[in-house]
Parts: sequence; C-alpha cells; structure tokens
Amino acid sequence: MKVSYEGIGQWAATFACTEAVEGEMVKISGSGEVSACAAGDGFCGQVLSVGRDGEACAVALGGMVTASYSGDTAPSLDWCALVADGEGGVRTAGDDDDNGRSHLVVDVDTSGKTVTFAL
Repeated sequence: MKVSYEGIGQWAATFACTEAVEGEMVKISGSGEVSACAAGDGFCGQVLSVGRDGEACAVALGGMVTASYSGDTAPSLDWCALVADGEGGVRTAGDDDDNGRSHLVVDVDTSGKTVTFAL
C-alpha cells in the first residue's frame, strides 16, 4: 500500500508576491509579502498556487508538504534541521546554517530527491 501525506493538516494564507513558482519554498520579504529563498535561508512555507496575474500566491504555512531537496546528504527521517537550498527546495542544515529549523521528516525519496515533512 502506498501512503500519501498530501495536504494533511495543511493551512494556507494569501500573500503578495513577485515571480513566485508553485511548489517552491518562500520566506516573508515584507509586510504581507513573500519571495523566493536564497541558499541557507529559513523558510515560512511552500507556494501552493499563484494568481493569474502573478501578484498573489497561496502559501502553505502548516501541515505536510513535499519538496525537492539538494545536497550530498539526504534529510534524515524523524526530526531534521532544514534550510532553503536557493533553488526552490530544501537541504539539510549544516553547522554554519543559523536559519535551520527542525521539522518532522516522514518520507525521503532518494531516487526522486524529494522529502515530505511537517512545516
């Protein structure tokens, strides 16, 4: 049996944005506004959808999400510190990453380079 965590406990809010891409991790960049994360940034959530005009987006701020991951080390299952990878996904936080926050990781797909975790 295949298990899906898609959308479990998810809640979202709408923010102003520029150049947001569905599925990417974002950070608060201004009052009521989000933007893409640079490598090593902390993130507030994942873009669920972008308005037709590209000026607003829905961002998952809680619940389960699946994101791409980069780096040589796959995130570990259970509690794992994550930061943005600067390419829309996440990576395992290193010793030099002050913005790393612990997330509950429930699934890691090393062949597809994706990780499912609680925001």
